[in-house]
Amino acid sequence: MIKKKSSEKKRPKKQVAVGVVGSGSFATAIVKMLVENCEVVHWCVRNEFVKGAIELRGHNPTYLTSVSFDVKHLKITTDINELVSACEVVVLATPSIYLSAALEKMTCDYQNKIFVSAIKGIVPAVNDVVAHYLRDEFKIGFTNQAVLAGPCHAEEVGMERLSYLTIAVAKEEVAKKLAELFASDFINVHCSKDILGNEYSAILKNIYAVGAGISSGLGYGDNFTAVFVSNAVREMEVFLDAVYEVPRDVNESAYLGDLLVTAYSLFSRNRNLGNLIGKGYTVKSAIQSMNMIAEGYYAADSVYHTAKEKKLKTPIIDTIYQVLYKEKSAETEFKKLTLMLN
Repeated sequence: MIKKKSSEKKRPKKQVAVGVVGSGSFATAIVKMLVENCEVVHWCVRNEFVKGAIELRGHNPTYLTSVSFDVKHLKITTDINELVSACEVVVLATPSIYLSAALEKMTCDYQNKIFVSAIKGIVPAVNDVVAHYLRDEFKIGFTNQAVLAGPCHAEEVGMERLSYLTIAVAKEEVAKKLAELFASDFINVHCSKDILGNEYSAILKNIYAVGAGISSGLGYGDNFTAVFVSNAVREMEVFLDAVYEVPRDVNESAYLGDLLVTAYSLFSRNRNLGNLIGKGYTVKSAIQSMNMIAEGYYAADSVYHTAKEKKLKTPIIDTIYQVLYKEKSAETEFKKLTLMLN
C-alpha cells in the first residue's frame, strides 16, 4: 500500500467543477481519486438513502464501505441536472445497463461540458458503445469526450495501492487537464488518443474475464489460463482493428494490462461470474448471486454479433457466447476451445 508521508506538503486543491454520476464501487473509487485534487467533487448517487448515508457517515453504505470521505469536499445529489449544470467535467460511472435511464433525465444545457466515460460495457438501448451513444443520442462529439481505462480495480484504489489509469481523449489540452484531476500518490495517469480502441478493449476484457473464470471453475489450471489470455489478446487485436483501425500496441497497459488484471484478479466480478458458471451454476443463478453488475455478460451478445457481421475469427468470444446465451455446456464448449488455442 502506498502511504502518504506526514511530512509531505498537501497539494493545493483545484477549483475545477467536476462531478461523478453513479454510486457503485468504481464510481466511489473515482470520487476518492478526485477528492485528492479537487476542493469539491459533485456526486450524483442513485437515491436519497445513499445520499443521506454518505452525508451522515462519510462513506458509501453499499460499495467500498471502508473508504472514508471528508464530506465538506463532497456535494451530493440525486438530481443529474443539478450535477451537470454545476460541472464542467462529468464522469459517467454507472453500469451500462442503467446509463440510458440516467441520461434521459438530463434536460439542462450540457453543451461544452467534457463527458468522461468510466463505463466498460455496451449500452443496451442502442446496442453500441458509450462514445457512439453520446455522439448519436446527445450530439456530444468526440472532442468533448474521454474514456477512462485501467488496469485499475476499485478495491485497490480504495486501499491506495498504486494503480494506473489511461485517459483516452482527442484534445491534448483536455488530456492534460484530466490527468491533473486524477493523478495522485497512488494513481499514475497516461494519455491516449485511441478513444474507441480503449473503450472496446475495456468491454472485451470483461468478456474474456468471464471465460477465464469459467475455465477456473471447470478446474483448468494456470497453464491453461496463460494460453487462454495469450490467445485472448490476439483475438482482441483482430476485433479492435476491424471496428476501429488506428496505430495501437495492444501490449500496452490499457489493453493487455487491463485484460490481465480482470482475467486473474479475485476482485474481478466478471471472473467471479464465470467461476460460478464453471462450477455448475446456471447463468441466471450465477448473475442473481452477485451483488454487482458483471458487464461481460451483457456485452458478450453484442460483441458476438458484431464479430459475426464482420466475419471475424473469434473462437473465444464464440465459446463464451454459446455458454452464456445458448445454454451450452461450459465443459463441452471449453473442451472444444482447447483444440483451437495455441
